Amino acid sequence: MEKQRLSQREVQPGADFTRNHVILEGCLRDGQHYEEGSVIKENCNSCTCSGQQWKCSQDVCLIQPELIERVNKGDYGWTAQNYSQFWGMTLEEGFKYRLGTLPPSPMLLSMNEVTASLPATRDLPEFFVASYKWPGWTHGPLDQKNCAASWAFSTASVAADRIAIQSKGRYTDNLSPQNLISCCVKNHHGCNSGSIDRAWWYLRKRGLVSHACYPLFKDQNATNSGCAMASRSDGRGKRHATKPCPNIIEKSNRIYQCSPPYRVSSNETEIMKEIMHSGPVQAIMRVHEDFFHYKTGIYRHVTGTNEESEKYQKLQTHAVKLTGWGTLRGAKGQKEKFWIAANSWGKSWGENGYFRILRGVNESDIEKLIIAAWGQLTSSDES
Repeated sequence: MEKQRLSQREVQPGADFTRNHVILEGCLRDGQHYEEGSVIKENCNSCTCSGQQWKCSQDVCLIQPELIERVNKGDYGWTAQNYSQFWGMTLEEGFKYRLGTLPPSPMLLSMNEVTASLPATRDLPEFFVASYKWPGWTHGPLDQKNCAASWAFSTASVAADRIAIQSKGRYTDNLSPQNLISCCVKNHHGCNSGSIDRAWWYLRKRGLVSHACYPLFKDQNATNSGCAMASRSDGRGKRHATKPCPNIIEKSNRIYQCSPPYRVSSNETEIMKEIMHSGPVQAIMRVHEDFFHYKTGIYRHVTGTNEESEKYQKLQTHAVKLTGWGTLRGAKGQKEKFWIAANSWGKSWGENGYFRILRGVNESDIEKLIIAAWGQLTSSDES
């Protein structure tokens, strides 16, 4: 680093200093001198050297070291971590850019809950993971980065899993969230939030191509992110792509569609039965500031040291994928039940992109609204 020039002035004779004593103008920080006007970044806040004093912004940061310490010193059943991808973001930016599912519409909340005629409760194991039952047919977490589109990532992932399971492994492509982000534009704003009911509508009416065909843009907020795919009906209820894949290396531009979505009962046992017999489901949860720090264990909300998060309640809705459940010792050595869920913050977050969360107590509204659907497969597809 180039050595900075230090401005200086000489103290006048008669002071309690030697004639040649030098006082440095500017500011000190951690033993280092900075010139007047220098700006340094401390987490999400900027500090400016002005009049030999630091003047700093007072935003609440997404990464809160004191909250991490509180979680890790307490016996809450999970551990917290300082994530580099969140460092420097404000709490508001975290809620605004890392979630992106609009609160459930009245239409969604008024959907009748479907209770399937499935085997009795006693057949449910204590531990279940969808990827163990259907190896190669379920899909791991992607990374939405600062694209507020969990509405698209969770919908595409649940649909991909269920199409693979229903087709008995004939179609195992992961579906493209970018296809939804760029093309499902009615009442949506791409990377600026969307609703899961519109996402499922698009899957039913228009369909999606694979993630390999329509991969995520490197800059998902780029201005050239218009819809690069279109589909048309063949008149027999099946749709076909009208353009080749945006990824020219991938040749298959097959269109995948789903049935209308249905709501699964919020009852813990009914959710378990649905996952075990039909595949992963979509859950809408409320995200608190401590959730961003989750590293491992069974998550439960730990109240923060400030009330700032309450300002952003409208931004706190997030969509994830429930893939299984289990039971083990959690907080205070108690035996606790948990869900296993896939997030969309990449595999460096949480437990390789997944997290565990308390089961049966509607922690963070995780059981409030559970959505599922089936693929629209023709008789030739299923044969």
